[in-house]
Amino acid sequence: MSASVLFDAPGPKAKVRNRIYAVLGSVAILALLAVSVMRLSDKGHLAPEMWDIFNYAGIRQNIADAVLATLKAFGLAAVGSLVLGVLLAVARLSDHKPVRWAATAFIEVFRSLPLLITIYAVWVGFLTDYSMWALALGLSIYNGCVQAEVLRAGVNAVPRGQREAAYALGMSKTQVMTSVLLPQAVRAMLPTIISQLVVTLKDTSLGFVILYPELLQTARLIASNTQVNGQYPYVSTIVVIGTIYIAMCLALSALATWIEKRGRRAKTGVLADDTAARAGVPAAGAAQGVPPQAGHPDADRADGPGITKN
Repeated sequence: MSASVLFDAPGPKAKVRNRIYAVLGSVAILALLAVSVMRLSDKGHLAPEMWDIFNYAGIRQNIADAVLATLKAFGLAAVGSLVLGVLLAVARLSDHKPVRWAATAFIEVFRSLPLLITIYAVWVGFLTDYSMWALALGLSIYNGCVQAEVLRAGVNAVPRGQREAAYALGMSKTQVMTSVLLPQAVRAMLPTIISQLVVTLKDTSLGFVILYPELLQTARLIASNTQVNGQYPYVSTIVVIGTIYIAMCLALSALATWIEKRGRRAKTGVLADDTAARAGVPAAGAAQGVPPQAGHPDADRADGPGITKN
């Protein structure tokens, strides 16, 4: 049995003890859930009438409008944060000290400020009558700073030899950054970039502070203005709206996973070789004189394809 350097494989007694802890922990969690459900049921929050409100056309339309408003703000914030992230990353990697210091100060300041304060300050100071743009701008500023650090880490992870080779070919600094470094950084950090976009989507819920009619604000209005059996349906509304948030975030997470797998497959060269084979172009190994594998049409030639003995 092999063990990791940072982890000792548990022995028989430790395995039994871990199983006991797992069972006890699961039982405790299930007990807490059961107690919570019983208390909510006793107070009438799980009554069927609390859930029938979502059969009303007006409430369904309000939720649909809230989803659309949330996606609008997210779309603007996603584009804005990515554009700002690229600009800040390039500025922080600049050889000019004033540009690098200004970008560093901007990133550190807005990463340290709570996002809620940034959104509220933008709304009160500049865009009081445009809550959607205030929310999108606040999200773009904060998440743009985070995306800048992600891209900067990706650029620094590119092997130094590629940069030196690009300069040796006579490429300018801008060409090296846009043609060599940034494409590889984006490809390497794409799952992290999309994961941060998931955070951006969840942060649109902060729009309720500036009265933007996104999902959380709409949920608050529905729960506080609809009365059933003398009670307000907070529990059912939270469950429904929370499920919508989870569905949207899972969709973005699935996109990140798919892109990561596709990038890994393309990086191994499988897709490129298949495409070249369909086009009738020799594989990379054949073009470089690597002997073909057994079963290949050119395997019977001692010197490889296209080479004859004198």
